[in-house]
Amino acid sequence: MAMPLDTNSGSTDASTQADLLTSVSVGTPPDEPPAEQEIKDLAKPSSALGLLTVFRHRNYRLFFAGQLVSLMGSWMQTVAQGWLVYSLTHSVFLLGVTTFCAQVTVFFMASFGGMIADRVDRRRMLILTQSLAMAQAAILAVLTLTHVVRVEEIIVLAFGLGLINAVDIPTRQSMTLDMVGREDLRHAIALNSMMFNLARVIGPSIAGALIAVAGEGPCFAFNALSFGAVLTSLLLMRLPERPRRVPQNPLREVLAGYRYSFGNKQIRLSLLLVAVSSMFGAAYLTLLPAFAKDILHGQSTSYGTLMTSVGAGALIGAYSLSRIHERWLTLAPVLASVTFGICLIGFAQTHVLWLSVLLLLPTAASLMLLGGTTNTIIQMVADEHMRGRVISHYTQCFLGMMPWGSLLLATLASRIGIGEAVTVGGSAVAVAAIATWFFRRDEIALITTLPREGRNLRNANFGEDVEGDVLHGRISSPKNPRGFFDPPRGG
Repeated sequence: MAMPLDTNSGSTDASTQADLLTSVSVGTPPDEPPAEQEIKDLAKPSSALGLLTVFRHRNYRLFFAGQLVSLMGSWMQTVAQGWLVYSLTHSVFLLGVTTFCAQVTVFFMASFGGMIADRVDRRRMLILTQSLAMAQAAILAVLTLTHVVRVEEIIVLAFGLGLINAVDIPTRQSMTLDMVGREDLRHAIALNSMMFNLARVIGPSIAGALIAVAGEGPCFAFNALSFGAVLTSLLLMRLPERPRRVPQNPLREVLAGYRYSFGNKQIRLSLLLVAVSSMFGAAYLTLLPAFAKDILHGQSTSYGTLMTSVGAGALIGAYSLSRIHERWLTLAPVLASVTFGICLIGFAQTHVLWLSVLLLLPTAASLMLLGGTTNTIIQMVADEHMRGRVISHYTQCFLGMMPWGSLLLATLASRIGIGEAVTVGGSAVAVAAIATWFFRRDEIALITTLPREGRNLRNANFGEDVEGDVLHGRISSPKNPRGFFDPPRGG
């Protein structure tokens, strides 16, 4: 399981894709550049009913149903694993080490996972990765239910799941465009986020109650069984054939991906803000079991309540993502990051459950908006032949930086206290957001002050679509003659 893109020439035409997707035409094929009108439509705010249009695609209906069940199981395992480690060791540091081992492989290996996603049949690769994740959960369930599990074994299994996710996440996210086409990409990204966080609401609440009644073992067992749903959905899918690529040297392809991402100013700044926010901010999730037990003096149900609040807040953020107009798309990650940092500082100072639950709502919502808007921006900018690699860089920055942050915050918490460590992290996030605003202030000022009636008018400086021009690096100014977003390099 895991969460929430293509622009070269190719042979698959729109009518063929429509047949394969068993839906109406999706506009420009994923392997061709989008038209200006499609770029504009992609970034429009969506109505609640507009989101449902994504379900006209048979493949996406299968994907959504299978993933929702699997993700609930995965969140149950996440909660149970954290509670089990802390119950066995009573060590904040080992809690951080477990999270570090589960996610550090994503940091080091996601770029290779993205390269693989650009080379292979993505559906078949997902069948393999999901089968391996099912086996991991089954082993953990057997060890726990037979009462022989040790923290060393949990750490090793967490490390193994991290290796699987390093390939699974970029493959799954880059398959979104294959399922829905460009016309519904924005809706699909928002729905993927909502699905992920709906599971985050339901899974932890079930896990908290189940741990209190039967222990952690049944949570791991349910997760293993839940993979059956996603495997069934993948086997039933029919996706369009992607144009064959001539394989190059793997290392050269990985390096070309980094040159591409960091040669584009918009992608570069977006990834750096996400990386800092993830390392210093999002890692607070690692400390929640200790926060529930030592600060709030609660039990597993309190931890489940906190995680449910995180999921509810993120669900609110995911819906808000679909309502953001492109006019505010560049500003949204900065505002979300500032809000995230401030709310984290407030959460760190609480000592009662109800106030912690309330503060986690905007905390999680702002983190979701930061990740969702960044994901949208880079997918709108990325070329097809680089999509998997660019998404792998996003995965590295968002998920891959969490283990380093977990280790850092866990070490700080063991020395200065849990609340103080989270306060330091929130402050670092707020500073990073202010720095990002400084580097983006020209483009933000231009987009947010354009008169609404003039945004679609042709003029000598901006062309037909000002917002589309900004997103794709065509606007220039005296301060930035090359355009706000430097054109991508590498290939």
